[in-house]
Amino acid sequence: MDLFTGVLPFLHVAEERSFRKAAERLGVSVAAVSKAVRRLEEELGARLLERTSRHVALTPEGAAFLERAKEAVAQLRAARETVSQAHLAPRGPLTVTLPFILGPVLLPRLARLQARHPQLTLHVRMSDRLSRLVEEQVDVAIRLGDLEDSSLVARRLLRTRWMTLASPTYLARHGTPERPSDLEHHACLKFVDPRGLTREWRFLEAPGGAEAVVRTRASIDVDHGPALLELAAAGAGLCQVLDFMSDARMREGTLVEVLADHAAQGPPVHALCLPGRQAVPRVRALLQLLTEELRLTAW
Repeated sequence: MDLFTGVLPFLHVAEERSFRKAAERLGVSVAAVSKAVRRLEEELGARLLERTSRHVALTPEGAAFLERAKEAVAQLRAARETVSQAHLAPRGPLTVTLPFILGPVLLPRLARLQARHPQLTLHVRMSDRLSRLVEEQVDVAIRLGDLEDSSLVARRLLRTRWMTLASPTYLARHGTPERPSDLEHHACLKFVDPRGLTREWRFLEAPGGAEAVVRTRASIDVDHGPALLELAAAGAGLCQVLDFMSDARMREGTLVEVLADHAAQGPPVHALCLPGRQAVPRVRALLQLLTEELRLTAW
């Protein structure tokens, strides 16, 4: 029992780097916090904190234990919340992170979620970096791309494909490519990632065949995805983007797809959350809405 009763005091001390501040958060005395941490260290047989009169620091063993303990406490809190709120309507704060590129797809749906459940308070964080769900107190992270193995619960929301696009005026002037090898005779507009690397285009070698990278010279490269669409719509050349990015332009008729029979599969879109959190009403409501709407969407 000492192992578990000492974990929360240790977490607070580690986060605050102070026994006094940890005691204030827990509403107990400094002596009680110190005693709980000391008993935890005795139970583990390892020193977790280095203490001086002015400073508290984690030992290597303490840092390793802290990382695992944070996950364990988060899962326990999620389990408690799941049981206590299972019969309640979605309400309270819901923190969601998503990459900028998915904003046009997901933000209208988040607005519909809030309208459907007005007692929800949505905190939307746009970022292209990978969020740390425990440390940043994120309920759901939306990620684009293949997933690494982890303890997180993942739900696939969307399959994507690469679309090669051009304006009708460009195609009228330069002709329509019939196969990927024809691209060497066309102006290609390419994306440059944050590392300065140009993304090469992917195609199926033949309809239903193997996937291949087709390297062509970039007539213009740009580090902003929507700018590729602007350039292509202006008749500057062909671009390749993920299907959900081109929806509005296709409806307007300013861009049309070419080489559709050779389109390669793009990266998947997943929603991630901590184990147990998917049953919390506000998280469950978000996952259900996104799953239902995106499954029915045809780009």
